[in-house]
Amino acid sequence: MNLTRTLLASALVALLAACSNGAQDSAQDAQKSAADAQQQADKAQQAADQSQNAATTQAADQAQQSADQAKDAAGQAQAAASASTAGGTPEAAKDAASNAADQADKSADQAKDAASNAKDAKDDSSTKK
Repeated sequence: MNLTRTLLASALVALLAACSNGAQDSAQDAQKSAADAQQQADKAQQAADQSQNAATTQAADQAQQSADQAKDAAGQAQAAASASTAGGTPEAAKDAASNAADQADKSADQAKDAASNAKDAKDDSSTKK
């Protein structure tokens, strides 16, 4: 009987750790997406600085907004992951972290698109000169 209880307790601890790790993994994914979004925003800003073009500047601003959203989402993912280790519901924390990571990824994609738009606007302005 003690062996069964020990095995069940061990399985429960392993399950809780797995859920917590899932939340941590999602938080790390969100952090990576936020870093990617910031890199894209930096590229867009460089293009804007080089071209001094309104369309390029607007695209750079959009890229920075997307990067900021990605950072916010990464922060939410990290908070959800921390909640899972601080006694919160592990599955809920994992879901929240995963959702935040998805949002950070979408924001990173938006930043990439905006950076591409900034580069295109810079290229357009340099061909018109």
